[in-house]
Amino acid sequence: MLTSTLENAEKRTTPLFNQEDWASAYCNVEKELENVELKVVKGEVPKELCGTFYRNGPGQLERAGTWVHHPFDGDGMIAAMKFKNGRVQLSNRFIETEAWVAEQKAKKFLYRGVFGTKKPGGILANAFDLRLKNIANTNIVKLGNELLALWEASSPHSLDPETLKTNGISYLNGVLKPGEALSAHPKFDPGHHQKKKKMVTFGVKTGPKSKIRLMEFSTEGQLLFDRKDIFNGFAFLHDFAITPNWAIFIQNAIDFNPLPFILGAKGAAQCLSSKRNGQSKFWLIPRDSGQFAGGNPKIFNAPNGFVFHHLNAWEDNDKVTIESIFYEDFPSIGPDQNFREIDFDQLPEGILKRCNINLSNNEISTEILSNQCCEFAMVNPLKQGLRAQYSWMAIAEKKSGNGPLQAIKKLNLLTKKECLWSSAPRGFVGEPLFIPREHSHKEDEGWVVVLVWNGKRSGTDLVILKAEDLKEEAILELPIAIPHGLHGSWVND
Repeated sequence: MLTSTLENAEKRTTPLFNQEDWASAYCNVEKELENVELKVVKGEVPKELCGTFYRNGPGQLERAGTWVHHPFDGDGMIAAMKFKNGRVQLSNRFIETEAWVAEQKAKKFLYRGVFGTKKPGGILANAFDLRLKNIANTNIVKLGNELLALWEASSPHSLDPETLKTNGISYLNGVLKPGEALSAHPKFDPGHHQKKKKMVTFGVKTGPKSKIRLMEFSTEGQLLFDRKDIFNGFAFLHDFAITPNWAIFIQNAIDFNPLPFILGAKGAAQCLSSKRNGQSKFWLIPRDSGQFAGGNPKIFNAPNGFVFHHLNAWEDNDKVTIESIFYEDFPSIGPDQNFREIDFDQLPEGILKRCNINLSNNEISTEILSNQCCEFAMVNPLKQGLRAQYSWMAIAEKKSGNGPLQAIKKLNLLTKKECLWSSAPRGFVGEPLFIPREHSHKEDEGWVVVLVWNGKRSGTDLVILKAEDLKEEAILELPIAIPHGLHGSWVND
């Protein structure tokens, strides 16, 4: 069983983690379940929690003894945990993409992976096969009456919210063309305009010039706003941030050399590298629901580093502030590396920083919010696009340098005061999800739910924490082992 702690990690006498414990999470999900009640092994599930915690991530990492080269190449699997009356029921299903169905039948890999997985047969079998395998493994959100399983290099898959049955590719009622990319990181505007909640998302088409398509949808799935902008340079955009008036992107200083991908030696993502003497840029695109609708984008120099994820952004008169997790360099796994044997000490750590952009004089200032390696940071969803006082994030157990994510931190963004919950030394956390207490006026009142890999029993636990102080409310054991994964969402009943 996992334990709660507020100890300083450096005071521990036992190792922070065991590599075998961490690596053991990389396994295939062996079965699909339907409405199986989870066993509570500690505490009680709050009866106020009534809804579904959806979570997406790679569930198929090996076929016939052949492993994917990178876990991000694993086929998507959805877990749905339904909360009602102090009980939780689990359902899970693989997303039946065209590629997954074909490879299940063939019992071997038939497609190359973006992150380096090869088809059998060596370089000759992989050369000039430029098909992208839509693995639908990055995020899961509800829009209208359907779940959307997202993978940012192509169109989403539609799933039934109750049964998780795959309906097929969704073109969002004709909004997308076949194969058109849609971000795996939509933002839900909590009601900045006419108090109507919206989903804001984007698609990107890259090249020497990059086209950003910014879209806003009603929660029922109707397209409300749609604009396209073209920027100079190659764009690697995984995430973005919103304020009431702006959609904010960081164009990382990245080069892309497609030749090794074309010749079958590397996956497309392995052909990315940091651009020497390059300059990252902030791209601020006016939202068509805001006061600068129809205006031109604004471009500013951004700090050096590489950004996957943003925490939040907000406006204050002529100043726009964005909080992001910066790496010194683009972290990648080379063609000859085994992802289960990576040396964390050789990888750059993610540092949470705040960048202030003065729109009137173009000045940029940067401050560090937390030096501890972190990922998957979030604020109360009602504060999306507004200044938030609190954030929750997954962090490494040690105070400096890179390491596996083993703890959850609540950070006061104004005072820098911290509160910690740790699963170390044998636990490893995924993305924490904050669920606000209904009708509460306190920003940090609610719960944090997170899936944790329990190395002691080689299984997955669902942990529920009180958001204010990260005290454990409940720990539940899942009857299936779920690999380290990516993103998820909460849908109230």
